[in-house]
Amino acid sequence: MMLLLINKKQSGALYLKILYLYTIHVAILAVFMPVPAFADTASFKVALDGTVVDQAGRHIKVRQPYARIISLYGAHTENLFSLGLEKEIIGVSRNEVYPPEAMTKPVFSYHDDPEKFMAAAPDLVLIRPMIDRGYPQLIRRLEQYGVTVVSLQPGNIREMYVYWDILGALTGKRETARQLTAAFQKQTAQLRLRVETVYPKKWVYFEAIHKRMKTFTPDSMAIFVLETAGGVNVARDAEPVRNTNIAFYGKERILSYADEIDVFIAQFGAMNRPTIAMIKNESGFSAIKAIQNGQILIIDEMIVSRPTPRLIQGVNQIGRFLYPEVFADDL
Repeated sequence: MMLLLINKKQSGALYLKILYLYTIHVAILAVFMPVPAFADTASFKVALDGTVVDQAGRHIKVRQPYARIISLYGAHTENLFSLGLEKEIIGVSRNEVYPPEAMTKPVFSYHDDPEKFMAAAPDLVLIRPMIDRGYPQLIRRLEQYGVTVVSLQPGNIREMYVYWDILGALTGKRETARQLTAAFQKQTAQLRLRVETVYPKKWVYFEAIHKRMKTFTPDSMAIFVLETAGGVNVARDAEPVRNTNIAFYGKERILSYADEIDVFIAQFGAMNRPTIAMIKNESGFSAIKAIQNGQILIIDEMIVSRPTPRLIQGVNQIGRFLYPEVFADDL
């Protein structure tokens, strides 16, 4: 509550120090708070009896590990490979790029006929909520054929841990999933220690979608990555759009922090394809300190917004840009 008494324009040493210590305290609690067997922090979970509940409310009793899996979301594919399930993956979505082995798998799409799926004889199809909402006929047909469908897409780090646990429960790799979580938490803790004594911290505006002047919500994965790298999120008052981790911020609000933004970061991906020239030439952005000083970073969305262990790569890349002397070597 003390932070609320300090005006946003008070960017002196005391304000920065208090803000940073508060941010670190909250983030550490989020990272290290253990995930219970029946987590109540997400709409998806693994119950005490091993039943998986997905984001559509499906209850799946896992009687034996699923062994013929089609993944229709790149993050699912990455995480399945991280769990050592190369042989169990019999199909992936279009435009897979990581790991390279994923590109050797048969390709499936939610535009395909159900018969294509059935010819491959999957026992599990992993999707995300947008497919559930947009292609209900396909999903209904798959389930009528006896295929288990699970819909998942975590929106923050805590949900990511639950998500990894669910993938482990579905595939008989739950202990491996717990090890993955523990290793990730250890690495992020070590990275936070690197920047603990760096002062002053750099203030950052993190752009999600340039054309619409959107940023990320404070609890998003992208902001977790930024703060783990020691950056201070300028848009900490951003509110989500339609229950997503994206927030409309607007040019006026961005420019209200023009003198305080040390670094401007923009993610690059399917929904946002910015360039440094585009950002520099945006009307009004010449007033932003980061733009004036050429402190602009374009970063791949796959290592800052996708719920996979590669978020560590995002931390290292942002860290090297913010504090090169501290992040000389990747963790």
